[in-house]
Amino acid sequence: MQFPLVHVSWALADNAGRPACDAFFRDIFGARTVYEMLITPETESYGFDREESLMLIGDTMVIPIAPAGGGAREGSPLGDMLRRSAAPMRWIGLALKVSDLAEADAWFAARGFKRHYDPGMETHYFLVPRGQALGVRLEIVRQDMPNDPRRAPHWRPAADHPLGIEGLQAVGVSTPSETEARALFAERLEWPELGTRELPEGCCTAFAMGDTALEAIAGSPGSAIAEHAAQVKGICHLVFKVRDAAAAAAWLESRGLPLIGEVSTRFAIDPGAAHGRLIWLTQETPPGYPAVGSQVGTISPPQGD
Repeated sequence: MQFPLVHVSWALADNAGRPACDAFFRDIFGARTVYEMLITPETESYGFDREESLMLIGDTMVIPIAPAGGGAREGSPLGDMLRRSAAPMRWIGLALKVSDLAEADAWFAARGFKRHYDPGMETHYFLVPRGQALGVRLEIVRQDMPNDPRRAPHWRPAADHPLGIEGLQAVGVSTPSETEARALFAERLEWPELGTRELPEGCCTAFAMGDTALEAIAGSPGSAIAEHAAQVKGICHLVFKVRDAAAAAAWLESRGLPLIGEVSTRFAIDPGAAHGRLIWLTQETPPGYPAVGSQVGTISPPQGD
């Protein structure tokens, strides 16, 4: 099946910090807000329990989510989940697009995955809980995201930001071993393997996940990535391709942001200065990786709703 990436999400413990987080990604990464879900008297009466901004970095939607309204109270299922998930280097998960939800449900069921449906959303999406996918919660989505410009046939991401982001190259996931990564991504999910390579943080085995690559990183015992796989689990980084790495690094340094990594290969803002997110930038494309560019607009949901 085709699985274009719809969005990547992470949690904030307190909604009071969400505006600063959003502003950072708008300013530093050129993120453009396409839709906001906010608490108003009307939405709170509907049981709204969170606030979030749907933002595009290049052609990739990222969503920092914070508990609000009923979600701000202890005991709220979603609010408690967000508070548990709101830690540096911990992400909620990935949303992947399909055209037929029933067909996708059968596909995942045949591969032994348990699926969860939120009440009232049975025709819109289902979840594969994070415990089944090395800590990555998969949201299998049929509907379009509100105001998503990527659905327009001739839409292209803005190209005027100093970072010069061309598109998402990969999503990184920590794994206890290459064997476990292959068992999940290559065998159960049937995502083609793109190759292996050594990175400073560990051995990277890449798989084709729809319109981008998924990098499973296995580290040596005691390494930071091994600790992530054991204690945090799930997504550990994003990688964006940029037009000119040296120019992007120089611009970030001019903003006083501390960088890690190597500009000649890939580098990032230190996560401590980036709201706990590790987002690599690179000018290189590893062999076998798909060309950057969202394919969300190529998937049409079934008619009849």
